[in-house]
Amino acid sequence: MSIEFSKQLKAHDTPIPGVVLYDLPVHGDNRGWFKENWQREKMVALGLPDFRPVQNNISFNEKAGTTRGIHAEPWDKFISVATGRIFGAWVDLREGPSFGAVFTAELDPSQAIFIPRGVGNAFQTLEDNTAYTYLVNDHWSADAQGQYTFLNLADETAGIQWPIPLEQAELSDKDKAHPRLGDVTPMPPKKILVLGANGQLGKALRRLYEGDTSVEFAGRDAIDLTAEDSLTNVNWKNYATVVNAAAYTAVDTAETPDGRSSAWNVNVTAVARLARIAVDHDLTLVQVSSDYVFDGSEKTHAEDEALSPLGVYGQTKAAGDAVVTVVPKHYIVRTSWVIGDGNNFVRTMSSLASRGVRPAVVDDQFGRLTFTADIASGIRHLLETRPSYGVYNLTNDGPEQSWANIAADVYELSGSSRDDVTGVSTEEYFAGKSASPRPRNSGLALAKIKASGFAPVPSRERLVAYLKDGA
Repeated sequence: MSIEFSKQLKAHDTPIPGVVLYDLPVHGDNRGWFKENWQREKMVALGLPDFRPVQNNISFNEKAGTTRGIHAEPWDKFISVATGRIFGAWVDLREGPSFGAVFTAELDPSQAIFIPRGVGNAFQTLEDNTAYTYLVNDHWSADAQGQYTFLNLADETAGIQWPIPLEQAELSDKDKAHPRLGDVTPMPPKKILVLGANGQLGKALRRLYEGDTSVEFAGRDAIDLTAEDSLTNVNWKNYATVVNAAAYTAVDTAETPDGRSSAWNVNVTAVARLARIAVDHDLTLVQVSSDYVFDGSEKTHAEDEALSPLGVYGQTKAAGDAVVTVVPKHYIVRTSWVIGDGNNFVRTMSSLASRGVRPAVVDDQFGRLTFTADIASGIRHLLETRPSYGVYNLTNDGPEQSWANIAADVYELSGSSRDDVTGVSTEEYFAGKSASPRPRNSGLALAKIKASGFAPVPSRERLVAYLKDGA
């Protein structure tokens, strides 16, 4: 066997999405050779996913012509040759448009290939005493075999031209019995799990993803974030992303002794458990944040503004945000003045207008309404386009308004007079009441989410449609 020494580390794309062939630097002299088979920093810099391998396996093959496969496992693999030479064949067995795509290549110790979860792997040894090595990002278990997808080595659709004809090669009986491509059930992608699926945002996400089997929903009855046992019973290997739509949002009740404890339990302690799970299982975690993490001293709040919460609710949301930042793959979606299913400000004002009530509404707090349908769409946009991880403000667009001005809009759109709404200061409105302090300015800068390609709908447009649908 002749190995080409001193090649540069280089990546080569293949016809199968995500499958990348690598040239590895091998250094040799009269004693033999040495190579860096896996070097995380260099590989990641070259574009290889940081797939966090946890187990290394070696297949030793005594005779040339030994043929194994085609096996698609539920984990990613970084494959190379330690000694000898192989003919490798890879077939995409994942759900999607590239299902059935084939790539073949000869590999010696100076090459390696990255094979994503669900791509079938097979090889045929071209020399005696060949060792084939796998670096994988999940621990092998007998239970995992039930998640494999297989394809017959002789499948006519794949049409793999084996150097040594299969009838002359060494195959196992199991490999001979694998199905043809037409009988293969494609391996589905890992799923998105939405927690808090019965709340306002959870319901909007349900509507948005209706019929999409790659998204699962769990309300508190199924997965209770405040119960550690409830989280440990979940098979997190089935998921790639978790959207946490659960939160404690009773702003004023959070100032009471019982409310304070509940707010910290749901918004911080439970989020910390979820963050640990996301780190351990390499999940993308989507966390929904709030304008209450700011004191409102700035007219408009950018994503990088220092957190400065005023009340208990805001403090718990800020603490939850800080916890989530330790997750390498995270999106913190910061929003304000949320309107969706259930009781909310717009429905209250619409009801008052229909009954001829002339309310006094706060006129010195400013921000934008955010409709849950748009938060859901923004989350889907982030997960589909994958911009840089971090914090993204997400509200509806348009001018910032006071609560009183929004109430007047509701009255006008409901056929009542804007003059029926009287503006009062925060101090006047809450005089004699027990209430949490509120930020006076809740406007969130939208430049970052817009730069990612998402265009928030103007709040006025959404308000008109919301009232028309019978809010």
